[in-house]
Amino acid sequence: MEDINLFEFRQCVSILKSTGKKAGNLRELREVLSLISEDSIFHHTYQYFLKGHILEYTNDFAHWAGESLEERALSEHLSSIDPYDFSSVAGLRERLIKTIDEYLDRFPEPREAMAGEEFYFNQTVTLTFPAGVRVQNLAEFLIAIKYIDAGCIYYHFYEARIRLGSGVDDFSAWIQDVLLKKDLADRVRAIDPLMHSVEGIREHIIEVVEDAVKRDMEVIEK
Repeated sequence: MEDINLFEFRQCVSILKSTGKKAGNLRELREVLSLISEDSIFHHTYQYFLKGHILEYTNDFAHWAGESLEERALSEHLSSIDPYDFSSVAGLRERLIKTIDEYLDRFPEPREAMAGEEFYFNQTVTLTFPAGVRVQNLAEFLIAIKYIDAGCIYYHFYEARIRLGSGVDDFSAWIQDVLLKKDLADRVRAIDPLMHSVEGIREHIIEVVEDAVKRDMEVIEK
């Protein structure tokens, strides 16, 4: 019988697929954005942190606007959009389009991307499976979090926010509901997913959990 109190790490792997759609300027980007599948928008926003990226940006659209088009003001506006603020991809799509429309109202003649620098719309097929690591207490969790694959961090810290809703990640949910450590859960939950890379998230989780384990040991020794 499975022990529901154990935390089982799951791995996340994405297989990239091309949609065949691309954009060479902001008007084309806006047009394709209005028609492209939600899976593609999900890939370019929510899954941005699963890829290597520049921390200045929070999604592929902002990245392209800033790096390929050099539309820095627009890239800042697009980067300020938190995908986890939306209950659906449809709402996120509307916000992205509105942000581009407002920019085009101010700057109606956008730059063209250089040849080879067009925005290519992709989507992914995401597979999840057990990572073969299960833990039952905070000390075991700390050891595991140091060595598990980055895809596990993404799945439990980023993807869970969509799956569980309300900005809740799997780690803090388990720490609060099973280990009954609400203060620690709040500290993990307070780590901003948009401000760090996946490895940065790992480092912050290690820091707060190590502190909690140390305090637990001090209580035991007294």
